[in-house]
Amino acid sequence: MPRFGKGKPMVAQARGALRPFLSLTSRHDAKQAAGIRGSRSTGRIHSIGTFSKYAGALARAGEWLKDVFGLRQIQEFKLCPALAQQYLADRAELGIGQKQLDCDRVALEFLTGKSSLQREQALTAAERHCRAYTSAQIALVISHQSKINATRTEIAWRAGLRAHELLTICRTEDAVASAHRHWRADRFFGRSGARYVVTGKGGLRREVLLPIDLAERLETYRLDAPRTVKDRGIFYEQYYSLGGGNAWSKSFSEASFRALRRSHGAHGLRHTYAQERMLELQNRSIDYYEARSIVAQELGHFRSDVVEVYLR
Repeated sequence: MPRFGKGKPMVAQARGALRPFLSLTSRHDAKQAAGIRGSRSTGRIHSIGTFSKYAGALARAGEWLKDVFGLRQIQEFKLCPALAQQYLADRAELGIGQKQLDCDRVALEFLTGKSSLQREQALTAAERHCRAYTSAQIALVISHQSKINATRTEIAWRAGLRAHELLTICRTEDAVASAHRHWRADRFFGRSGARYVVTGKGGLRREVLLPIDLAERLETYRLDAPRTVKDRGIFYEQYYSLGGGNAWSKSFSEASFRALRRSHGAHGLRHTYAQERMLELQNRSIDYYEARSIVAQELGHFRSDVVEVYLR
């Protein structure tokens, strides 16, 4: 794709990136000529309205690149599709609707390649409201789980993990946090424990902190050698026979229904983590916006406003 000057606005970059795909012909005729049937895409943009819609989506992604990474070239998405996937994951957690998420993905795939990005699922209406559990509710759920699932739940809660991140947890000598990010030195301020590394969405590796007693329990599941596991079609390198992913998430929801007669899903534990950490930090006289930035990085986000979703 064409290169753009350092100071060129993102909207202009987006329109320039998409212009080679613009073909103002009938989509029906184009499908017939290419022998395409059904709802499959021609890989072209057939109207000015659609062109403008995708350009707007791509420009927003470019602004995210600039805000989060300080990068000024939309072509970075082409060079590193993992960035595009991470952007979509961030958008999903902000509560963006499914139609808009799908539009963002299609716009980015003009750069990264057709069907190159995983479809992110938008939050349901219920999920956009408060999903946090109280510590008493978590304890009750844990009492309805097996020993290993209870350990998974406590680790996810204490470290603010996504379900699949349980599969990736490892010692700091086995992996390090992603070096392309600027990590705050005051992460985990006010807490003590053992640091581990997990791999989140978009391949971002970050450090997490576990209380010493929980870390000691985790070490009892240490494997002699790492192994490859598959969850929801994605392969992960696993250092502990702890499990996680979809199997644990399902187990958590079932236990929650038994204990509480309802479930906010395992992801609600990340909401609990965020709310507890914000309260801790503010009780230590940390400014609200500084606390929000710290919590964002602890959760694996680099836009602190994302934390507002967890605080509802």
